[in-house]
Amino acid sequence: MKKKISILCLVFLLIFSFTGCGSKGKDTVDYDQATMQSYADMIVQSFNNMGDADFQRFEDMSDLALNMTLLQSGLPIEGDNFVTMIEAWKAGIKECGELTEVGDYELTTSNSGATLTAEAVFENRTGELSFTFDEKMNMESLTVNAHYSTGEILKKAGLNTVLGMGTVFVVLIFISFIISLFKFIPAIEKKFSKKAKAANPAPAPAAAPKAAPAAPVVTQAADQDGELAAVIAAAIAAAEGTSTDGFIVRSIKRRKSNRWS
Repeated sequence: MKKKISILCLVFLLIFSFTGCGSKGKDTVDYDQATMQSYADMIVQSFNNMGDADFQRFEDMSDLALNMTLLQSGLPIEGDNFVTMIEAWKAGIKECGELTEVGDYELTTSNSGATLTAEAVFENRTGELSFTFDEKMNMESLTVNAHYSTGEILKKAGLNTVLGMGTVFVVLIFISFIISLFKFIPAIEKKFSKKAKAANPAPAPAAAPKAAPAAPVVTQAADQDGELAAVIAAAIAAAEGTSTDGFIVRSIKRRKSNRWS
């Protein structure tokens, strides 16, 4: 039993030892500050002596040509990162003026890399240069941070506030103007509907069908036949010695010849 406990304790001790060694090896990366400072000084001196045409020449290079140029110069930096550093440098010089002096560098490390910073003096103001490196001491970026006085900070904050509020008010006024135009929509719609009706007149009513010719009037002929039938019936009744109630004359037909047979 004691032997099993001893083996178990030994196993835990080995586990903790490997864990401590692994974390220590991961957290402690040796950075050569002197080498990193030489890289930073090379970038600062090169950029400070370049003009816009020189910067443009590097920006117009292909990726392969730029990487080969950087490799020959001895700078451990990728072409894309170098172009980004050029843009950051130009923006910083535009804000602070030309660089006149660079102070001592300070190195700060983290799990993802290291940062090399130095105070700098420019024509218009002071600032700070910051270079970032990865774990293999490859340069990744350059930042130029300008130092502003309290008055300048408050001035910029006030301008930003006025600009933001002014933009909001302008948008609100524009929206109010658009809403005020809604009352003209019914009148415009009515006007366009009248124009549409005038452009498309209503179709003319279809002509009424002609009336069929009236049947010939036979009233007079019917009356004449009735009178003739009454006369004939009376003559026959007188000849027979009876009344006209005993027979009815239904039709009268005229013979073609006047001769009596």
